[in-house]
Amino acid sequence: MTTLTLIGKPDCHLCDVAEQIVETVVGELPGAVADRVTIEQASIADDAALYEKWWEKIPVVLIDGELHAHWRVSADRLRAALVAADTQGASA
Repeated sequence: MTTLTLIGKPDCHLCDVAEQIVETVVGELPGAVADRVTIEQASIADDAALYEKWWEKIPVVLIDGELHAHWRVSADRLRAALVAADTQGASA
């Protein structure tokens, strides 16, 4: 399983764009890969620790807890990272 965490906040235009990119990319992955991706969302408005760490970088995308992107999310780069994470998970 691969966990993609999208960190943002309400009323954040870039966060909305990032969420759309994440949903599109995961939706376009091969079925077996997409089935192994879990998307979690977190808001800096609800978590003081997240706010402290990420407030000036949202939206933030983490893949399995590791920083993948902040501010702007590239669909091509995200797709490649999710496929790579799935391949690594399968060989582990």
